[in-house]
Amino acid sequence: MENCGAWADQVMEKIRKKIAWVSEKNREVIPYTTDADRNYDNRADQNRDWNQDDGLNWWTNGFWGGIQWLLYQDTREETYAETARISEYRLEACFEQFYGLHHDVGFMFLPTAVADYRLTGNPRSRRTALHAANLLAGRFNPAGRFIRAWNDAEDADRRGWAIIDCMMNICLLYWASEETRDPRFRQIAMMHADTAMEHFIRPDGSANHIVEFDPETGEEVRSHGGQGYAEGSSWTRGQGWAVYGFVLSFLHTGKQEYLDTAKRAAHYCMANIPESGLIPIDFRQPEEPALEDSCGACVIACGLLELANCVPEPEQDMYRRAAVKILKAIEENRADWSEDCDAIVQDCSGAYHDTSHHMTMVYADYYFIEAIYKIKKEGILLW
Repeated sequence: MENCGAWADQVMEKIRKKIAWVSEKNREVIPYTTDADRNYDNRADQNRDWNQDDGLNWWTNGFWGGIQWLLYQDTREETYAETARISEYRLEACFEQFYGLHHDVGFMFLPTAVADYRLTGNPRSRRTALHAANLLAGRFNPAGRFIRAWNDAEDADRRGWAIIDCMMNICLLYWASEETRDPRFRQIAMMHADTAMEHFIRPDGSANHIVEFDPETGEEVRSHGGQGYAEGSSWTRGQGWAVYGFVLSFLHTGKQEYLDTAKRAAHYCMANIPESGLIPIDFRQPEEPALEDSCGACVIACGLLELANCVPEPEQDMYRRAAVKILKAIEENRADWSEDCDAIVQDCSGAYHDTSHHMTMVYADYYFIEAIYKIKKEGILLW
C-alpha cells in the first residue's frame, strides 16, 4: 500500500520513544489500566487479594510482558527482556494458588513465558509455559468438545460456558504440541476450534461471545450476549478474537476451514467498520450513546493483517487497507504520545453494560504495537 510503510515507520518511532520511558517507570508493576492521574495501576500490588480474578491472576497480566518482548525483538535492548521477566516470574505464583486461573492462562503466558522461550531459549520459561498448557488442556470438556471458560460464580452456573476469546488462548496448546511433539494438545485445540466454528460463528460472519453447553451431554443450551450489547448482537472485540483466532488456528494446523471462517468473520467486520474508522463496543449497538472500544479495534486490525498474509496477493490489499484504516484512526484520534499518560491507546471499553467506558487497557497498546510491526513485517509471531 502506498506510503503505508513510511507511516508505520513514523508510528514506530513514536512507540519506541514512549515505551522507553513508560517501561522504565513501570518496571516493577503489572498494569491493566491507568488511574485518575493517568499513571498505570499495579495488578501485582501486594495489598490486593491477588488470589481473586482481579489481582495477580487478572487475565490481561501477560500483555505488559508482551509489550516488552515486542520492543526487545525490535531493539534487542536487554532492559526490555529484564522488565518482561519481572512480570513473567511473578505470574508463576499463580500456579501455587490455582483457584484464580482459568482459560486465560493463554493470554497470561503466551506473551510472557512462550515469548521468552521463543526469543531467548530460556529453559525456565519453557517449563512455565508447559505447566500453563497442561492447565488449559485440563479444562477440556470431551462431551461438548470445548474448553470451559471461567470458574464457578455465585450468580451463574458456568460449567458449560465457552467463549470466543479462547480462540486466542488455544495457541498455547498448539505451541505445546509443536514443542513436545505430543499431539494431545493440538487435538484438544482443534476440537475446541471446530466447536467454535460450528456454534459461535453465525452465517453472516458475526460471532457469539458466550455459548452455553450442557456440561454432561455437550448439547448447546443457548448463547449469551456477554460483553456485547445483547444476545444475538456483535461484540466487536469478540469479532477480533474470531478473525485473529481462526487465522492462527489455520497457521498452526493448515486446516482450510479455519481460514474460510476467519475470512467470513473478517468480511462481517469490514462491512461494519464506520467511516471514521473508530470501532464501537458492539457493531449492533444503538447509535446513542456512541460508545467505542479502541481495544477491539486494535485486535480486529491485527487479525486482518495476519489474514492478509494467508491469502493470495489479489486479496491481500483488501484486508490490509481495512486494518490500516482502523490503525490510522487510532493513531490520529485515540493515541496519547505525551508523557502525561502511561498508556498510548485511549477510549477502550470492557463491556457495553459496564458502568464506565472509554478508559485505557494495556492490551490495547499491545495489539496496536503488534499491528504496526505486522505492517512493517518485522519480528516473529508471538502466538
